[in-house]
Amino acid sequence: MAPANRPDGVKFLAVSSSLRVVRVSPGLTWRALDGASAVGAITAFLRPDNRWFAWFDTCRDDAYLPLLAAVAANVGGDLYANVDEADAEAAARLIDLGFTQSRREGIYLMPTDPARTGLADVAVPDDTVIISAASADEDDLRLLDDALRQDVPGTDGWAWDPGDFHTETFCDDFDPATYLVAANTSGGGYIGLARIWIGPGTPRLGLIAVLPPYRRRGVARALLGRAFAVLHERGQAEVTFEIDDANTASLTLLRGLGARRKGGTIEFVKRLTA
Repeated sequence: MAPANRPDGVKFLAVSSSLRVVRVSPGLTWRALDGASAVGAITAFLRPDNRWFAWFDTCRDDAYLPLLAAVAANVGGDLYANVDEADAEAAARLIDLGFTQSRREGIYLMPTDPARTGLADVAVPDDTVIISAASADEDDLRLLDDALRQDVPGTDGWAWDPGDFHTETFCDDFDPATYLVAANTSGGGYIGLARIWIGPGTPRLGLIAVLPPYRRRGVARALLGRAFAVLHERGQAEVTFEIDDANTASLTLLRGLGARRKGGTIEFVKRLTA
C-alpha cells in the first residue's frame, strides 16, 4: 500500500491485519492503530556516529512487527535498541524480532571521598594543565570529544555537528566545575577530559578519557581527583557511570577507585537485509 498523506499531518505507512501504522509528523515516531485506538508506538533517532536507535512504547503483541517494519523502511540502515539486562522479556522480544546482541554495558556507582578513592592531592603531570570546559575553545573541545569517542566501544565513527555539540554540552546539567579538560603545555593541545553531569539525583560521569599518546601518565587520575573533590565538598557522596564490559583498561582504573557494579544494559542490533 502506498503512503497516503492526511490533512492532520499523519502519514499512513503500513498495514498489518487490522492494524494501521502511521508516522506522526514532525519527528520520527510511528504509532500502531487498531481502529481509532493506539496500541503501540516506536521512536527512532540518529546519533552522531550514524547509528539509528529505536525504542518501543507500550505495545500490543501484534504491533511490534509492523512498527519495526515501518522504521526499517524509513531509516534504511542497521537498527539498534537497548534493554535493561534484568528485563529478560524485553531481550527475548528483540531476539524474536530479529535482533542480535551487540555489546553489554555495566552501570556502576563510585565514591567521591578521596579517602576511599585514593585521589587526595593527586599531582597534575608537569606538562599538563586542567581547565574548565567553560574556558575551553569550543571547536577544539568538540574535536577532542570526537577523537576520544573513537576508542569508546559502541561510539566509533562519532562526529558532532557543531550546533548539536553546543546544545548537548551547555545543557541544564552542565557544571563548569565538574566538566574539566586537560591541555598539554608543550603544544599538544587538548588531550583529555572528565565530564560529570549534574542533574536530578546522583551526578553522572559521562566520560573520562585521554588521547593515546598521553595515557599512563596520571592525567585521568588528576582529572577525576579534581572533579570528585568538588562533589565531595558539596556532600555528593557518589557518581554513577556506564561502561562497556569489554573496556578493560577503563574498568581497571575505575574499579581501583572503588567503583561497584549495580546493573547493566544490553545493546541489540538488527542488521539491514537486502
